[in-house]
Amino acid sequence: MTGPTVSTQNFLAARDLLLRHRTDYDRAYREFAWPALGEFNWALDYFDVVAQDNPQPALWIVDDPTGEGTKYSYAQMSERSARMANFLRGIGVGRGDRLLLMLPNRVELWDVMLAAMKLGAIVLPATTQLSADDLRDRLQIGEAKFAVADSGELAKFDGIEFPLTRVSVGAPRDGWIDLAAAGGASPHFTPDGPTRATDPLLLYFTSGTTSKPKLVEHTHQSYPVGHLSTMYWIGLQPGDIHWNISSPGWAKHAWSCFYAPWNAQACVFVFNYARFVPRETLDVLVRCRITTLCAPPTVWRMLVQEPLTQYPVKLREIVGAGEPLNPEIIERVRHAWDITIRDGFGQTETTCLVGNSPGQPVVAGSMGRPLPGYRIELVDADDQAATEGEIALPLTGQRPLGLMTGYANNPNATVQAMRNGYYHTSDVALRREDGYYVYVGRADDVFKSSDYRLSPFELESVLIEHEAIAEAAVVPSACAVRLAVPKAFVTVRHGYEAGPELARSVFQFSREKLSPYKRVRRLQFSELPKTISGKIRRVELRRRELERETEPARLPGEYWEEDFPDLLGGTNTSPR
Repeated sequence: MTGPTVSTQNFLAARDLLLRHRTDYDRAYREFAWPALGEFNWALDYFDVVAQDNPQPALWIVDDPTGEGTKYSYAQMSERSARMANFLRGIGVGRGDRLLLMLPNRVELWDVMLAAMKLGAIVLPATTQLSADDLRDRLQIGEAKFAVADSGELAKFDGIEFPLTRVSVGAPRDGWIDLAAAGGASPHFTPDGPTRATDPLLLYFTSGTTSKPKLVEHTHQSYPVGHLSTMYWIGLQPGDIHWNISSPGWAKHAWSCFYAPWNAQACVFVFNYARFVPRETLDVLVRCRITTLCAPPTVWRMLVQEPLTQYPVKLREIVGAGEPLNPEIIERVRHAWDITIRDGFGQTETTCLVGNSPGQPVVAGSMGRPLPGYRIELVDADDQAATEGEIALPLTGQRPLGLMTGYANNPNATVQAMRNGYYHTSDVALRREDGYYVYVGRADDVFKSSDYRLSPFELESVLIEHEAIAEAAVVPSACAVRLAVPKAFVTVRHGYEAGPELARSVFQFSREKLSPYKRVRRLQFSELPKTISGKIRRVELRRRELERETEPARLPGEYWEEDFPDLLGGTNTSPR
């Protein structure tokens, strides 16, 4: 094997600077610059270089909560992916070809991802939770020529008639090529030519919390190298055992089950559970001596219902992403384990942009500061600088390397997102005087009530402090006097019963914790609609309320504050 290329050396120098200043945010932010890359293929020029004769574990998959699972070294993953690349080349996969990948957490997922990079093919990751109709839409929009799918998902492809080379993983099936044949391919792979760092690599569908999914295009540099910022946020170090509780097919899986840990030469850990059981998860954390953990707020909300102090974890770093973390959850974990969950912010379109990095003071309710490599500005509706506004990335000067190239097949959406010299995130934040940012909400989620501007996230954070509330989503509900009032859709924790007594308790709690203009005026006990990636679809709840009359009849499980006249006495409830 030849030595590292100049691009590889530049990448390693940038990576090593962040590792060296892991807890010195000021120096890391000041000195870091995105590496200059010309021709660069992360799988060939970085992964294979560090994997040469490297026996350290790169991937550890556990399927049984009491079992040891299977470990694969860096050297093994390099060889497996070389065989896979030769196999895929043999069935016709070439540079620029689009391949839909729909696998659960099994080693072949990592094999195919690495192999596709080596070939210069473009991967369309897809979750196994897709319906047959969703899958058909994504194959058509993504213009996929190849599909690699788990044998348990093959029936979803039965109604798809356009040309598609199909490869199954698991039980063989007529009409499908068996991926098991890859094991007999040559372990020596020779690329057909150089890869430019700006060549397309990934096409990710957005999760669609506020609109139909769009196809996000990333390159051989924007995600593999761009996730140096994510590595820094998590605080990963060589030799770490990193568990990211995330489903394949979504960008967060690539964030923390692929690029960030392998950039740090850590081990990616996976525990495959049939159903999420908090106690099993905590047992695995302890037994497998996980050192770094990333989990979405939904998981944290379930974990904190367990007696955390009874689990002697070996965790050094814990982070949360996907949606903002509520301060009450952070405090529960800190009290039990003396470790602070550090929040971070990013999108499918980017890598981690803002975060509470290791060793820095964590400001309650804040998502942190801009991460190395990113300049952050807040802009108003006219794209003028503001202390509270939409989070935007300036595109002048050095374009942030972790930013997508655009929305594939949708130039209008790209132009809209990149207008006036900024990439617009559609997320709103407030910048504190100390440089920390506080998340306010999606631009479409923030609403006015009696001329006050309200953040659903702020109100939801208060509501889940109530002992009976497991999850909450706040949206505007039409009101003849105030234009709109905050309405909370909530799910209750185990052991509590939805009904008028609990509703009264929640309204009372809201009055005690929130200013009069912010307090929740309406409440509905309900399951929360979510995307298949687990994010709450407030847009659907907003639509439900918009379609109702201004003074509608109560829905099942719905209560209004005025249903409890004893709560209203002596308090100013007049509109602004």
